[in-house]
Formats: sequence, C-alpha cells, structure tokens
Amino acid sequence: MARTKTEGGGEAVIGRSTRVRGRVSGDGDLRLEGSIEGDISLHGDLTITEGARAKSNVEARTVTVGGELEGDIRAQGIVRIEAGARVRGNIHGEAVAMDEGAEFNGRLSTDFELPPELGGSSGSGGRRR
Repeated sequence: MARTKTEGGGEAVIGRSTRVRGRVSGDGDLRLEGSIEGDISLHGDLTITEGARAKSNVEARTVTVGGELEGDIRAQGIVRIEAGARVRGNIHGEAVAMDEGAEFNGRLSTDFELPPELGGSSGSGGRRR
C-alpha cells in the first residue's frame, strides 16, 4: 500500500511515467498524472489530470477528474468532471459539476435544495437526495 505524506499541506504527485498497482492512502492532496490500479483513500483533495488513468474506487475531500476514472467516487465536497474527462462509476458528493464535453456513465447521488416551484421550501424540507 502506498501512502501520500506531504509536509506543510503540500501535494503528492504520481508522475506521467509512473504506474501504481495497489491501494493508495494519505492525509494530504494527491495529483495523479500517470496511472493507478487500486483504491484511493485521502483526507485531502484528489486531482486526476488530463491523460491520467485510474481504475479505482475513490474517497477524498474533493475530486477533480480531467483524465479517465473507472470506479466509484465518494467525496465530502465537490466532484468536478472537466471537459474531455471520462468517468464510469457512481458518484456521491456534496455537489457535482460537469463541464460541457465531459463523459459520465453511472449513478449520481448528492443532496440538493429543490426550488420552491418544484416542491422545495426555504427550510430543510426541500432537501432531496
């Protein structure tokens, strides 16, 4: 199992020419530029850059995908899928943002507030999952 550990809140990087097989976990942020096959569990943010590939179930504070991800995403914060990115798997996050040109195939689970005209209210009664 690989662990990411960064001093002073920095970011660990798996470079373009690096391939990892196995579970990766850590307390900080991780920037994936290469490829990984194995689950990723972070207390920080995960960024999968354009050209990077992950075959992983992911747990992180926030997740940004610019490359390819096959697996489920579970984030405490926002999940962002950038233009040209491909995600195959289920997503659960506080919020999800998909750029035009992003590909997503899976189920989406998030809490959101319905507008009043769709049965929402200004209180918590309008929250949907």
